[in-house]
Amino acid sequence: MIDVGLLILRIGIGGAMLHAGLLKVFSFEATAGFMEAGGWTPSTFAALMVTATELLGGIGLLLGVLTPLAACAVIAAMIDAWAVNVSAAEVWADPFNAPFLIAVGGTALLFAGAGAYSVDARLFGRTVWSARIAIGLLIVAIAAALFTWVLLNGTNPIHFDAPTS
Repeated sequence: MIDVGLLILRIGIGGAMLHAGLLKVFSFEATAGFMEAGGWTPSTFAALMVTATELLGGIGLLLGVLTPLAACAVIAAMIDAWAVNVSAAEVWADPFNAPFLIAVGGTALLFAGAGAYSVDARLFGRTVWSARIAIGLLIVAIAAALFTWVLLNGTNPIHFDAPTS
């Protein structure tokens, strides 16, 4: 039954990410414009990064292929998406939004693995990876999100008072 639960979680998290990535692909100009309005520079590069990450991470989780890497990508993208959402108000105004929940789901898959109904199980004969790999990739995801935010956005997303614009 655990493998069925992991399949359902992969379908939910992977499907949500694939959907988000496809929306960005088919409205890439609007995505780049949103990134530019949010202070991301270069905005087209930032839009390309988030679109590719959401597409590839979503496909990886949906199929359960290279699940730890796909989960790492999803976690990093969703940390930045969460930061975008909370940067508009006090950090506690809406902390448990969709990006937060998707990041939590991605983290669960990073540690629990893809399950028996996955490409990982069929090709590599493994449904779970070592805790050392999971912890290392979680650290990589957090570092990638922070690095991307600082390098391409350059602002502090965490506010304890509503920002004044």
